[in-house]
This record gives sequence, structure tokens and C-alpha cells, in this order.
Amino acid sequence: MAKKKRNFRKKLFIKNRLVILNEDTFEEIFSFRLTLMNVFVMFTLGGIFLILVTTFIIAFTPLREFIPGYSSSQLKKNATQLAIKSDSLEKVLKKNEAYIKGVQKVLKGELDYAKFNKDSILAENDVPEDLNMKASEEEIKLREEVAKTEKESGESKGRKSKSDKK
Repeated sequence: MAKKKRNFRKKLFIKNRLVILNEDTFEEIFSFRLTLMNVFVMFTLGGIFLILVTTFIIAFTPLREFIPGYSSSQLKKNATQLAIKSDSLEKVLKKNEAYIKGVQKVLKGELDYAKFNKDSILAENDVPEDLNMKASEEEIKLREEVAKTEKESGESKGRKSKSDKK
């Protein structure tokens, strides 16, 4: 078993020559020195490269629309627009149904009259008519004192701000 593994490893790295000849003249066109490992690596890298190129071509070109599961961007756009339209139409339909039900109630005479509380209507008129809005003498004196203190504080602030500027 160990000999077979060694033989296989040796065979992978044995150098072989690939020669391409012209059959009529036996002239050598070109030749390569290869090992089995080089051939295996070349085929593996070539396969990976082909897979990547195919994936990019399908993913970034309109070819993706032919693959099941991929939908076109126009189809997605149309689907969202139709969903928005149907939603707005449903809202309008509900409003129209409510309007028609209201009209049917009016025609059948099944109107619900608004129930008013008479106490709340009468309460609005409870504003006293003899309300005196004139200021008393005490209020007038208080207003004068407040005005004086405001003037004095305003003058002192003005003096401070002038001295601060210098």
C-alpha cells in the first residue's frame, strides 16, 4: 500500500513531453514539458475560471431572466405599482361603501339623531352678566410699584452695560 502511494506521487511529478508535429513533414510545431500535477492544476483552474465567467455573465446581463427564479426588474416594478394601486383602490372602495350605506339610511329613514345633553347647552349661557372687569385701587397701586421697580432695574442695567463696554 505504501509503495502504491509512493509510486502514484512519483508519477505525478514525472516530467513528460507533449509534442505537436506536422504530420506530413514531421516538423515540430511546439512542445511542452508537463507533469501530471501540472495538468491536474491547469484543468482545475480552467474549470473554476469557466464557472466564474458563466456566473458573472448570467448575473450581470439580461440572460438571468431566462433562468427560473429570477424575475425581471420591470416585472418587480410593475408588481409594486399594482400593489400600491390596489391598496389605494381598496381604501376608496371602503369610503364609497360607507357613503352608500349612509345614503341608504337616509332613504329608508333610519337616521340616528344626535343626542344632546340639555345641561351642557345651558351651561354655556351661565356667564355672569354683572362681571366687573375694572381694576380696583389696590391693583392700580400694585401696577405702579411694579412699573417703578422695572424702570429702576432697567436704568441700573443700562449703567452697568455702559461701564462694561468701556
